[in-house]
Amino acid sequence: MVEAYVGEYASGKSEMAINRALELKKQGRNVTLVDLDTVEPFYTLRTLKNQLEKKGLKVLAFSREQSFGLGETGAMLNPAARWALWQEGDIIMDVGYGVLGAQTLNLVEGAYDSPELKIMAVVNYSRPMTGNRERIKKYINSLGRVDAIVANTHMGDESTVDLIKEGNREIFAVAAELGIPIFFQALDEKLRDALEESWEIPVKFIKRFMPAAIW
Repeated sequence: MVEAYVGEYASGKSEMAINRALELKKQGRNVTLVDLDTVEPFYTLRTLKNQLEKKGLKVLAFSREQSFGLGETGAMLNPAARWALWQEGDIIMDVGYGVLGAQTLNLVEGAYDSPELKIMAVVNYSRPMTGNRERIKKYINSLGRVDAIVANTHMGDESTVDLIKEGNREIFAVAAELGIPIFFQALDEKLRDALEESWEIPVKFIKRFMPAAIW
């Protein structure tokens, strides 16, 4: 399995990549998590590398210690990321935000040739760039290839079930229009007890790691 998570700034793509990797790890699978974010080098997996490796993941990223103080060179990728597909087991890639960030996937040898590759676009309806149907459609189309969408409407600690439902409903409408499947919709694990009904599209409850990732 090879999955690449892309999305706009604050879409939650890194959270989705981390939680997906840990989900697979809990199933007893061998999982490698790859940092491909060169756009925002100081809000990436780098500061979480040691923590995530303690949970059993293999993380292809520079650690905080390896990159701190490097200035602009801190945006450089760990050379091992280029050969990520040579790793055994499942590969989960956290790709830089925006269209230019998504192009980082080109640096991974054989990525687009892999029959297993699935590109997941993470969409947060609460962000300005994807805050209505036309903007979502424009953004998805700008990415080129997208195999599935992760609906991740949220406003951090201010998220409510109603806000998520309203935003995700708009994301679902765009996905249907574009003929792209919804992989899942994400909810903070803190909202688990707030759900009073089952949702038609699968829900994954996530733990938020990225607030601790700021240098």
